[in-house]
Amino acid sequence: MKMKAFLVVLALAAATLPADGAGEKKSLYDRLGGKDAITAVVDDFVANVAADKRINAFFAKTDIPHLKSELVDQLCAGTGGPCTYTGKDMKTAHAGMGVATKDFNALVQDLSKSLKKFKVPIKDQRELVAILAPMKKDIVEKK
Repeated sequence: MKMKAFLVVLALAAATLPADGAGEKKSLYDRLGGKDAITAVVDDFVANVAADKRINAFFAKTDIPHLKSELVDQLCAGTGGPCTYTGKDMKTAHAGMGVATKDFNALVQDLSKSLKKFKVPIKDQRELVAILAPMKKDIVEKK
């Protein structure tokens, strides 16, 4: 499934999740705090990755401001926000990089560290990881 179609499905699913309020529905995007909060998490996450010797070599020649912008849009759209992700699908973006399962897991650990730092509730962390986890098959090339 193409990333855009995948994200549309996820956005629709996230928009139907019940919120804490009586009868009102709140997307994961709103529960996370909107685009500003997502941007703060992405900034911290990218800093974690840059400091992570296990995987930072994958990003040595990356345009970091562009990467951050794409990640924000991808997370914003995927969690039910108003953004549109216009970047490459994950298979194309990661083709030939040689990403292994251990590398993907390190990236998830770096994201988890940022989510904990910003005190994102465990339920919302799990929901976000559930949105991102299916991308693993398109990113990982080596088991």
